[in-house]
Amino acid sequence: MQLPIAVEDLHVQYRQKNGKIVDAVQGLSFAVQPGEVVGFLGPNGAGKSSTLKAMMGFLEPRQGKCDIFGLPSGSVEAKRRIGYLPEVALYYPFLTPLETLHFYGELQGMSGRTLRDETRSMLAQVGLEESSGKLNRNLSKGLLQRLGIAQALLGSPELLILDEVTSGLDPLGRRELRALLNERKSRGCTLFFSSHELAEVEMLCDRILVIHNGKFVEERNLGALREQIGRYALTFISRDFPKNTAQPPTDLGNGQFLARFANKKHLLEAISSVHGSGGQVLDVIAEEGSIEDYFIDTIERAA
Repeated sequence: MQLPIAVEDLHVQYRQKNGKIVDAVQGLSFAVQPGEVVGFLGPNGAGKSSTLKAMMGFLEPRQGKCDIFGLPSGSVEAKRRIGYLPEVALYYPFLTPLETLHFYGELQGMSGRTLRDETRSMLAQVGLEESSGKLNRNLSKGLLQRLGIAQALLGSPELLILDEVTSGLDPLGRRELRALLNERKSRGCTLFFSSHELAEVEMLCDRILVIHNGKFVEERNLGALREQIGRYALTFISRDFPKNTAQPPTDLGNGQFLARFANKKHLLEAISSVHGSGGQVLDVIAEEGSIEDYFIDTIERAA
């Protein structure tokens, strides 16, 4: 099975309005497996949008390549398998959402009852049913974002590439979007998206890729990352100290001690050890760490 996304030694440049050449992406390589949901993270100006545009064939790499299902990025065959949402989705202002989706559906080769039914279904799924007859020029930013999401999902693409997918959405819209994307994931769709909403990334993604100044920083499995950044502590009474503590236990007085652990496995082993030695567990703290703190620390180390 071909990889949905394979990026190899990607270098992308663009020219600013003042004529200055910017090295937006510098030697980026990564791959995305079928059915994965991958978050693409980095601060403003990190090169995320330039990478996505190269993957879509909108920017010609100076060096390296992007393959979509083994096909060259930008090829008609590759684009047929992608649903794409740009960072700023612009639609003809004098069309309605219904007409807009009909237009994009026809570009995909859809027609007749199939197109009509899917268009109506997509408008309902993104909460645009009541606004389907309004002109795009009269829609709010949030409603235009919903239209962009509907357009990206139209035709059940195998791969979704979404740039700042939650931009402009209110909390209800973000929750509805999560449900839509999780439903597509359950069908085997692969998702690759950038977002500054780290809470959304944490709830949706299997894995994250972090870039800074156009360069790869690191990739992390979210399950393993949560385990690493979690905070675990045990307050206990026992003559035998638990093993694998992150640092020597702190004496709290009255025979009580506080021990901290690097992961949940060591915490559970310590609880079992205290009970096994006839001691007493007084308090257990198991808190999930902050993805935001991890992200900021990672970017500061990469700067």
